Amino acid sequence: MTTQQFSKSALIFVLVTICIDSIGLGIIIPSLPSLIADASHMSIQASSKYSGMVLSTYALMQFVFSPLIGNLSDRYGRKPIILMSLLGLGIDYVFMYFAPDLFWLVIGRAISGMFGASFTTAAAYIADISNDDNRAQNFGMIGAAFGVGFILGPAIGGLISDWGIRAPFLVAAFFSLANFVYGLLFLKESLPVDQRRKFEWKRANPIGALIQIQRFAKNKYLFLVTFLILMANMAVHSVWSYYTMSRFGWTQKDVGISLAVVGVCFGAVQAGLSGLIVKKLGEKGAATLGMITLIIVTAGIGLLPYGWMMYAIILPYAFAGIVDPSIRSIVSGQTARNEQGELQGIFTSLMSLAEIIGPVLMMWIFYKSTPYAEEQPVYYGIPFFAGAFIALIGFFVLRWVFSNKRQFNEVLDEDLQDVQDETEGVLLTEKVNNEEH
Repeated sequence: MTTQQFSKSALIFVLVTICIDSIGLGIIIPSLPSLIADASHMSIQASSKYSGMVLSTYALMQFVFSPLIGNLSDRYGRKPIILMSLLGLGIDYVFMYFAPDLFWLVIGRAISGMFGASFTTAAAYIADISNDDNRAQNFGMIGAAFGVGFILGPAIGGLISDWGIRAPFLVAAFFSLANFVYGLLFLKESLPVDQRRKFEWKRANPIGALIQIQRFAKNKYLFLVTFLILMANMAVHSVWSYYTMSRFGWTQKDVGISLAVVGVCFGAVQAGLSGLIVKKLGEKGAATLGMITLIIVTAGIGLLPYGWMMYAIILPYAFAGIVDPSIRSIVSGQTARNEQGELQGIFTSLMSLAEIIGPVLMMWIFYKSTPYAEEQPVYYGIPFFAGAFIALIGFFVLRWVFSNKRQFNEVLDEDLQDVQDETEGVLLTEKVNNEEH
């Protein structure tokens, strides 16, 4: 098998893995508000104050364990780490099915966060098999794989909600364990043994991971933009189910169908359009377009008076998804191959940090706004207005970075040369070793 054939087949394998994994996650989303309400013995609106805690618990554990997962994959390879995460996640879904009360539900989400950091290694896997020509497109395909998973996951979750609010956890367990078996049989290793690096605890803990940002200091403001984007998106991710159920009277099935449409739109944009947009506008232009879209659409969601309008705004919202792969592509292209796991661990740590703070903040805003929304429904949308404001700050930071065009390009060229020199050094070492043998 040629290198090009391996890269193509490996990309397909890991994208299918991500897709199946996202199906398992997406299945439980429509029933989560009802499950939290049932476990806390409250109404959906009253139990919303606990939703942020449940969501943030998952993120907190992911924040703690993502750097460890990323660094372990740099040391031992991508495949065994992905498989370990998938197996743990599948077993935990079974645990959550039997969780008798809110306390055990939180424990289950904590365990899910520990093993749910497989995205870090999957992103590093994609970086391993990518080059300058297809890196942004391949990172976009990660979003597409998640999108396809979220077409099927929430739709399945909504449809099987009639079987009981806990039934989606058993189905999620099936998909995760099936994903484990699939990866065990078909997923190939992407990081050669001679390109792995020594494991270091100081680089494998969450504080150390954030400190390691200084190793990528020339792109520190792009990491800040990434964090602000993730925080802005928490308004949509955390509040969507509660917002639509409270303002428009949607059922779990309605939420599942709407999220399936979100998955279709994100999948279409990420798989079919993100690469074309980056090629047409460049990574900086694509990131700028995505930021503008995110600001307008996030604020717009909070102003919609009718439920059917949520569907009309989903496709524009999907275009906001081109920001992340554009920024990841810029930074990843300047990073050595045996540091991609660490780099993606930093991105995942930022995502987890946003998911720790974001759900608590957004659900607190939603909970406090609910009494006023009984008389004026637009108050339900306040979390989305907050998200749009955060995105606006991120837009100004992004444009400030890109406006320093000369400095930014010099940094880009310098880092690309460093990576090229390191790659040439690895190849030279391999050549010497081959000659000795």
